[in-house]
Amino acid sequence: MRTSDSATDTHCPYCALQCGMRLRPERGGATVTVEERADFPVNRGALCGKGRTAPAVLSSRVRLTEPLVRTHAGRLEPATWEEALDAVAEGLARTGRSYGPDAVGVFGGGGLTNEKAYALGKFARVALRTSQIDYNGRFCMSSAAAAHQRAFGLDRGLPFPLEDIPRTGCVILVGSNLAETMPPALRYLTELRANGGTLVVIDPRRTRTAEQADLHLAPRPGTDLALALGLLHLIVAEGRTDEEFIAARTTGWEQARAAAMAHWPELVERITGVPVPRLREAADLFCVPESAMVLTARGPEQQSKGTDTVGAWINLCLATGRAGRPLSGYGCLTGQGNGQGGREHGQKADQLPGYRKLTDPAARAHVGEVWGVDPDSLPGPGRSAYELLDALGTDVKALLLMGSNPVVSAPRASHIEDRIRSLDFLAVADVVLSETAALADVVLPVTQWAEESGTTTNLEGRVLLRRRALTPPPGVRSDLDVLHGLATRLGVEKGFPTEPEEVFEELRRASAGGPADYSGITYARIEAEQGVFWPCPEGSAGTERLFLDRFATDDGRARFVPVSHRDAAEVPDADYPLLLTTGRVVAQYQSGAQTRRVDELNAAAPGPFVELHPRLAARIGAVDGSPLAVTSRRGRAVAPARITDTIRADTVFMPFHWPGEGRANSLTNPALDPVSRMPEFKVCAVRVEPA
Repeated sequence: MRTSDSATDTHCPYCALQCGMRLRPERGGATVTVEERADFPVNRGALCGKGRTAPAVLSSRVRLTEPLVRTHAGRLEPATWEEALDAVAEGLARTGRSYGPDAVGVFGGGGLTNEKAYALGKFARVALRTSQIDYNGRFCMSSAAAAHQRAFGLDRGLPFPLEDIPRTGCVILVGSNLAETMPPALRYLTELRANGGTLVVIDPRRTRTAEQADLHLAPRPGTDLALALGLLHLIVAEGRTDEEFIAARTTGWEQARAAAMAHWPELVERITGVPVPRLREAADLFCVPESAMVLTARGPEQQSKGTDTVGAWINLCLATGRAGRPLSGYGCLTGQGNGQGGREHGQKADQLPGYRKLTDPAARAHVGEVWGVDPDSLPGPGRSAYELLDALGTDVKALLLMGSNPVVSAPRASHIEDRIRSLDFLAVADVVLSETAALADVVLPVTQWAEESGTTTNLEGRVLLRRRALTPPPGVRSDLDVLHGLATRLGVEKGFPTEPEEVFEELRRASAGGPADYSGITYARIEAEQGVFWPCPEGSAGTERLFLDRFATDDGRARFVPVSHRDAAEVPDADYPLLLTTGRVVAQYQSGAQTRRVDELNAAAPGPFVELHPRLAARIGAVDGSPLAVTSRRGRAVAPARITDTIRADTVFMPFHWPGEGRANSLTNPALDPVSRMPEFKVCAVRVEPA
């Protein structure tokens, strides 16, 4: 994908847009600058501040450049690669011998390339023989994935390309601040309105995205399920369902309709705080045009009822015939750079490559043959992400962690930090010395996006190719090299190549015939076609738009799932009278481990804050910029007040990018969705007072 001898076309390392960019070497090839790539269809040249400044993290000033091993004195000191890999292999093997293979855990990341995610899952199951593997993508879109599977039989974030969004008649955007989380994608909503379409934004805050909307609904956090059911009730009562579509292409409508009809508009107003006239307006905007979409993000998904909440929005699409048709449907805005591909190919607790179920004998047989192992030797499903982290130090004694920073990003983070500290052994492979890496026994410095090749799968299901533009610093190796070195030391001499394209060729074979079939995708095709949409069996052109002829269920019909509102796991009371919700800011990304090392981004977003309404501020005596203490049943955080009328008076907001006393996830609730095992990041009960 090189455009010349001096420039390389590649993709941004951050969010799931995977924006196209061009890297041009400077200073004799020691550094690169970012240029726009107007030819790439997703971002058409536009880049946010994070993408423009991404090369800053390549600097040896901020990144790891040599392995570190903890000494008997308790300090992390430089070591050779041989010493470091020997220490990791011995730490993992010793734990397995002493306590059994499931005492060894593996925790991955949604930013790993498909090749690395695939190799990590294979390493856990073949080299370590452990079932205890999951990844931080469980905290991203697992609820949407579970709802996708229940309704459509297949989980791909968007079943259509982004280019369809401006051409539909109405978009309901639920719990997404696209203007700050994926700024280049905001143009799709701007173009939607310029084309005469309408935008409804549902968010407890009047965000920069909500300010673009024709209608903004601000429900109480944790009540998105009731809101969706209230809209479906109105649509049924007003005779606006598509009975022909329901009869021809769905099952389960009677039960889902009965559940929705129990949520009459006045009840929904009491639950959500959204007035009935505004509910009716939203129903009108959605039903009047010939086509419409619902797009959700972490707001409704990161709840202990996230799967049912997404299911309610899917039911709304199905009942109105707004699914499986051109320019219509339900979609999820995936968050992490490879959140989609990262779970398709084996680092999720219950899945094998190709989005195969680990419990399916045929899937185990297929993958076992590709891997050259007895299918019966493959361990079964393990713990989900939070449950795995919660088991550290007790059932799980040693952990290999790649590309994640749970000390900042996990719910009930103080508890998880304690669990990590209690491990017998921790090895971390990362680009920087994150807050989690700083606790490790061994830290392995690995290459990053501009120093390695590999594929990612963006939020559309478009498989993309990052190309190496720089030689990594001496002392840095790729994650594939790490896994090869560890597997060899653990007695597995073959099966862990270090070249990304060789790994991808095996991934193609392992995924063949599975729901996420990549067998027809090659590096050459990706390069020639600006990405290839999966599923793409051998000989296929790829599948840009899903479900137009049939859904991916056994009978080809979509499934209505009856759902009913229930409260969040934690509701306000006399001791904790307010609601906390969390999210991102435009200049930082996820746990901030990389973006907090970029001067330009820190200047724009230097630290945490507590956003609260003027009425609440007056009641508790808060002053703008003064420190506020936010306390939940799990912990306490302190950050400056940011007083604004763009948030509900019963709600406070904190961004989650920072460690220390402003760590928002010290407060959040790990209550899990029963299906997706997603923690309830987006709503918990707190009290707020001047610090």
